[in-house]
Amino acid sequence: MRRIFVLLIASMVWGCASAPGTDDAAQAGVEDRTPGAGASGPLVTPLPPSKPQAQKPITGQAPGAATATAPLSPLKDPGNILSKRSIFYDYDSDAIKEEFRPLIQAHAKYLASNAGAKMLIQGNCDERGSREYNIALGQRRAEAVKRMLVLLGAREAQIEAVSLGEEKPRCTDQTEQCMAQNRRSDLLYGGEF
Repeated sequence: MRRIFVLLIASMVWGCASAPGTDDAAQAGVEDRTPGAGASGPLVTPLPPSKPQAQKPITGQAPGAATATAPLSPLKDPGNILSKRSIFYDYDSDAIKEEFRPLIQAHAKYLASNAGAKMLIQGNCDERGSREYNIALGQRRAEAVKRMLVLLGAREAQIEAVSLGEEKPRCTDQTEQCMAQNRRSDLLYGGEF
């Protein structure tokens, strides 16, 4: 029993001591027993040498996550200011509030550095006022954003400003908070309109 154990250990050490890169399967003389292998004796079918697997960095993300395949567009990345697309107004006003200037600056910079990008600005209103008045107010809102984008470096040909008036509300409740969501300009890029 002791002799078998010693032989087993010796064979394991001998097997581990083979030179790296040699084909162990060919040395072992693997016999091909597939049908039609011929009667001329055993054929040695060497196995392809194994290649070391490159270690993948651990990112903490599930396989197939967006960052593993392609980078997320800054227009769709929720952490990027360019994913914010609405500018809100006070009642009966087309004046752009100070809080929305950084948003408009970021979109102007994006348009200036992406000559092929196109933008549609949709001016919206709440339901107060006549239909004609709201169409005109929505157009003034969209044009105000367009003017600011052009002043900040975007090309006028990249931008179209339209009014939807009160036709595309986000909220239909009769509260001031709800109506404030409808007083806005929405920024849409090519492929989104």
